[in-house]
Amino acid sequence: MKTALDSSVILDVLTDDPVWADASEAALKEALSLGSLVVGECVVAEISPALASGELKRFLGDWNIQFLPSSLECAVMAGEMYREYLGRRHQARRVLPDFLIGAHSLHHAGRLLARDRGYYRDYFQGLTLIEPRK
Repeated sequence: MKTALDSSVILDVLTDDPVWADASEAALKEALSLGSLVVGECVVAEISPALASGELKRFLGDWNIQFLPSSLECAVMAGEMYREYLGRRHQARRVLPDFLIGAHSLHHAGRLLARDRGYYRDYFQGLTLIEPRK
């Protein structure tokens, strides 16, 4: 079973977030025990600033996180969902990378470990969401 990871959960662990670090680390370990962990381009770009230069590959290897590039199909889906979002809200409160992560997760894993604030559930029907529990 594959589980895609959202940046928020990884950053909780990398930055030792005082509220979420323990819960996110436990959720990462649980997801890893069930199968492989994957990330795409957006997650790599979002977590890279929290790591020292050259540490990304080591971090991914230490956690057995596989980099799985996205696809044209994912990018198109993300754009369609973002258009729907903009149509509903009339202004951009969520950023496009969140939609790219959602589409990547749906197509390449079917599951996403994230601290969801509703938009993944709302826009990516069929995506199984796993949230860290405090």
